[in-house]
This record gives sequence, C-alpha cells and structure tokens, in this order.
Amino acid sequence: MNSQEFRRRGNEMVEYICQYLETLEDRKVTPSVEPGYLRHLLPDEAPYHGENWDKIMEDVESKIMPGVTHWQHPRFHAYFPSGNSFPSILGDMLSDGIGCIGFSWAASPACTELETIVLDWLGRAIGLPDDFLALKAGSKGGGVIQTSASECVLVTMLAARAQAIKHLKQQHPFVEEGHLLSKLMAYCSKEAHSCVEKAAMICFVKLRILEPDSKCSLRGETLTKAMEEDELQGLVPFFVSTTLGTTGSCSFDALQEIGIALQRFPGVWLHVDAAYAGNAFICPELKYLLKGIEYADSFNTNPNKWLLTNFDCSTLWVRDRIRLTSALVVDPLYLKHGYSDAAIDYRHWGVPLSRRFRSLKLWFVLRSYGISGLQNYIRHHIELAKRFEQLVNKDKRFEICNEVKLGLVCFRLKGSDKLNEKFLSGINASAKIHMVPASVNDQYVIRFCAVAQNATEDDIDYAWDVITDFASELLEKEQADEITEILDRKRKETLAQKRSFFVRMVSDPKIYNPAINKGTPRVSADNFSPVNDGTPTIQTPTAGQSTWISWPLAFLFANSDDGPKSNVPIRFRHLDTTVRLSASRRNSATGGSSPSPENENGFPMNRSPKRSPVLGRKRGTSPNPIATNNGTSK
Repeated sequence: MNSQEFRRRGNEMVEYICQYLETLEDRKVTPSVEPGYLRHLLPDEAPYHGENWDKIMEDVESKIMPGVTHWQHPRFHAYFPSGNSFPSILGDMLSDGIGCIGFSWAASPACTELETIVLDWLGRAIGLPDDFLALKAGSKGGGVIQTSASECVLVTMLAARAQAIKHLKQQHPFVEEGHLLSKLMAYCSKEAHSCVEKAAMICFVKLRILEPDSKCSLRGETLTKAMEEDELQGLVPFFVSTTLGTTGSCSFDALQEIGIALQRFPGVWLHVDAAYAGNAFICPELKYLLKGIEYADSFNTNPNKWLLTNFDCSTLWVRDRIRLTSALVVDPLYLKHGYSDAAIDYRHWGVPLSRRFRSLKLWFVLRSYGISGLQNYIRHHIELAKRFEQLVNKDKRFEICNEVKLGLVCFRLKGSDKLNEKFLSGINASAKIHMVPASVNDQYVIRFCAVAQNATEDDIDYAWDVITDFASELLEKEQADEITEILDRKRKETLAQKRSFFVRMVSDPKIYNPAINKGTPRVSADNFSPVNDGTPTIQTPTAGQSTWISWPLAFLFANSDDGPKSNVPIRFRHLDTTVRLSASRRNSATGGSSPSPENENGFPMNRSPKRSPVLGRKRGTSPNPIATNNGTSK
C-alpha cells in the first residue's frame, strides 16, 4: 500500500469508523457467538499472496463484527466507561504514524517531555499535592503513563519492596535477602481490585486482605490492628494499597484515617488506586473525596476510563521518583546518552522498555475539551446515574446497594442471590442491554453504569424499561413456580396424611368416629351374659343410655334364630343412628328379627326408598334399610 492508496483507504476507514459509531444503536450490544466461532471462518494459514483491501474490509464486517462486544454502545452499562473520542483517536493515529519508541529522552525528546508536561497538567487539575508534580520547584516527584492500573500497582509494590529490603539489609546485614523477603507483608481491602493480589504474587510477598466496614470502606483502625498483629508475629509491613472508587461498588477507603495510622509505621508505602474515580476529582465539588492524599506516596487514575481517552492510558504519580526508579533501573551502555543526568528516562519508571507516544492523545483531549468540557462530561454522567438511582428507589421490588457518589449504581431485586442471577442472565441473554454483577457485603448485586460518551436520559429510561419488563416476567414466573411448589407439597403432605390415617383407621376404629371418645359406654365383657346354648345376650344398660356395638354384630344378633331377644336400643359405632333389637318383628324370609330404626326419643323413623348394601346378609334375603337420625337411609 503506497501513500496514495493509504490516503484513499484512510479516508474510507475514517468514514467506516464514523458510520460505526453513529449506527451502533442498530447493532446488538453483545455478540451471539460461542468460543471458537472465528476459527471456523478463517483459514488455517496466513495467505501466501496479499489480498484485496476491499475483501479484507468485507471480512471485517462479516466475520469480525459479529464477535465484537460494543463498549461504546448506548446500551452497554457494564464495568466502567471505556474512554473514547475523536480527538483521542486522531492522537493515536498520529502516534502510530510517528511510530517512535520513547524509552528515553534521547530516543524521542518530544515523547518524553510532552508526557511530563501533560501529567503535570492533569495532576494539578485533579488536585494532587505539589510533591507529585515533576516541574514544580523543589519537587522530587512526577508522573508517568502506564498501560493499566494493574501495572501502576505492580511497579509501586516493586518500589516499596526494594525500599523495605534495603532498610532490612541495613539492620540485618548478614541475613539473606530471600529470608528478609519472606517477612514482608502487604495490605489491601477485600474490595480492592484483584490486581493487588496479582502484584503480590509477582513480587513474592505476603498479602493480607482486610475486611471493610458496612459501606465497603477500609478503616484506619482495622489496618492498624492487623499491622500490629503481624509485627508481633515477626512480619514486616511494607505496602498498603487503598482504593478510591472500588470496582465492585465505587466505595472509598478512609484514606485520611489510614494515612494518620501509618505515621506509626515509618517506611510503609501508601498507594492510592483511583482508576475510575480519580478522573472525577477534576470537578471542584468532588475534591473532598481525595481527602488524605497528602499522606500518599503514589496515586494512579485511568483517563482511558472517564476522560474520553482511548486505551491504553493509565497515569501514575509518585512523591519521590528516585524511590521508584531505583527498583527498576537497568542501564546498559547501548541505552545511555549524554543527557541522562538532566532528563527523565521513562524506561526506568515501569516494567517494559518500549513505550508508545501515548501523551499525544491525552494532550489532544485536554486541549480539545479543556478542563471545563471534561468537567461537564463527568457531571452529566453523574446526573444520569442519579436519574437511574431515583427510578430504582421508586420501584419497591428493587433496592440500592451502594452509595451513589459518581456514575455507578449497584442494585438488585429484593430476594435471593439465585433470583438476581436469573434476572441478570435473562437480561444479558436478550442483548438489549448489558450489565455485570458484583459482590457487595456478600450479596449478589448488579452494576449499572452509563458508559457511552453521548449517553442521554432516553438511554437510561430505555434501560430501566428493559429491566422492569424482565423483572415483572421473572417474578410472575417465580410466583407461579412457588404456587405450584406449594400445591405439590400440600398434595404430597395430604397423601401422606391420608395414608397415615388409613393405617391408623384400620388399626384403631376409634380414629374414624370421634364420638367414641365422648364418654359413651363401650361394649365390654361385662355387657355380655352367656346362656346355656352359648349365644351371648346384651345386658340392658341404665335408662336413657344406648349400647355401643359394631353394626355387623348387631346385624348378627338381629338375624339370629336362636337365643332370646332383648328389647335393647343399640347404637352403631360408625353411624349416627339407634336401632332396637325386637323379637316381635322378624324377617319373613329368614325368620329373624329386623332392626327397627328409631330416633333419640324412641319413635320409629320413616324409611327412605334408598337402600345400601348390608355386609354379611344371608343368601336369599333382601337388605333392610337403616335410617339415620335425620330420616335418611344409609
């Protein structure tokens, strides 16, 4: 590709980028692909001969874009903002065009000096103490651009480790450095970014993760107690990483408390990670969140999050640059130059030697928008977050789970973590909006952040409509499932009860006639009087009482041809009726007497045409109806 074609293709690419950003709303915010999707769309080997540019761009749209998560999408509300703007893109284009590797002043003086100046600009706008500014008279500090906040934490921990080992070596000159290293202890909150833990792994030092308070803030008392305990165990505290604007809930550690507490532990490096929130400190009304910065040894924030600067651009300031560089200096002859003592060589400020001309894009952004334009941009995003917070608070089905100070809102459905997992999974699967979860106070919460550069209130309202629609659908389904579960449980319990009742019923007949237990005389051996022929007779109870007797036995007595008959009223145990065994009324077919239904006053009762089968009747006989007290035959 020559310059003439580059000019044409460059114009086409600018047009493609503009069209992409202008029509993002027409695309799904997240892709619908599975791991390995691209492997099946591209050849196994690179092409041997160059291909046509138009064909390459066709593949971008047909193969690459279907697998892209669109971070600049107005429906993207996950993580924190991924800074982007046209001035920043142009700055990166120019940096790529220049193509210098600014590891030292001599390698590209403008690359080094612009970075120093721009970092002083931004540091002053944030409100950092003069000790952090490289060009301030008498200052030993300064700023540098790193790739990410993770690298900022790593290099500061490396510097703190080198300082601690040097100090311990002076006290114990004959102890091996490996043994001294095993004594070092670093500290952070449970809410700190995982990069602190990774940095400790790389540095081969111990890390103690401390519990924050109910507002997810690490307190000075908690840190002091932990450090005192470790000192009693022979350990050496050397590094503390605090966070202003945590990833999970945008909470703030008690920086001033911690700074004051560390005055009792000289030599401990205090780092402040403000990757997201630090950008907001350019607003005067938010500078109170930086209280205690005067105790810090280093501070970092990411303009590539909330200052419209595209990745990578993470800024780090230190109070004493010699303490930082002494841990990272490697100075071979081929990298030396005649101005090493007078100029800054940024190769000593980080892990990589090679460095891009990243200060160009930050310079373009600061000059294009100005501090006031960037302040308005941040304030607008905070207003959008407050609008979303108000919408959540108006719906009693939801709750807010963090203090909304900046642009992040943590919320959840009132209910279990499992319910909220289902809720978020359903929303993300729809690709209508995209959010991510976090754990706040050991609860599953959903993070919502307005990240698009030109986000509007309509975007917030649209997101809330999607959220409430999914919530209504999920809660209705959960309620239906809960009702079904309750009915199934009751059915099973009822079935178990019926089975249990049946077992008890056949084992103890008293169960199915509670009247038995109401004090009515029971049939016992005393009620039966044997006669000469062996047929039992029923003794007459006291007046006004009836004898309780099983109805099959009563039927047997009523139809017996042998033995004397007594005019004794008999009550069936399972029926509310009284019958009298009378010798004067006999069945014509069998010659036996038939029970005569009576009411409680002893008068005969009307018979019902309905009949019920009588167990145990003799062959050739027809059953006699047995009337109940209310006159209905059974």
